[in-house]
Amino acid sequence: MAGRRFSILVTVGVFVLGVIVGAFLFSRTQRRSLLAVAECDQCLAPNEISGLVASVLVQRTPGVIPKVIETDRTLVVRHPMPQAPHHYVLLPKRDIKNIGRIAPGDEAYLVDLMAVAARLVREDKMSEYRLWTNGPGEQAVGYLHFHLAGR
Repeated sequence: MAGRRFSILVTVGVFVLGVIVGAFLFSRTQRRSLLAVAECDQCLAPNEISGLVASVLVQRTPGVIPKVIETDRTLVVRHPMPQAPHHYVLLPKRDIKNIGRIAPGDEAYLVDLMAVAARLVREDKMSEYRLWTNGPGEQAVGYLHFHLAGR
């Protein structure tokens, strides 16, 4: 009986610790409903959850996903599964879902991102490269991001 109580106490303790750690990790993120009881326009899709988790990892755990360049408006990381000798993921620091959702006020973030891409091409002396983004249904992560890959 004492072993069962200890097991329940440990389970409750781990749960409470998980809630506290989760609250800390996600405290600076945009609040959205994770539970969809009925159809919902503001609920997170699985690829949006992936983006949120990746964002938290980059922000809260330096070194897990190392930053290559960071400006006020752009963040660049190395792609975890590169398709070329140089493969970066460029992220605007603005909550933009995809190209079709670009709105007034987003322009400065996109211009900065392109300037950072040009800087990477020059610094890595890429003679052949490709810069692309994917739209809804094609994104593994549900936030606007660009890939820069080349040699």
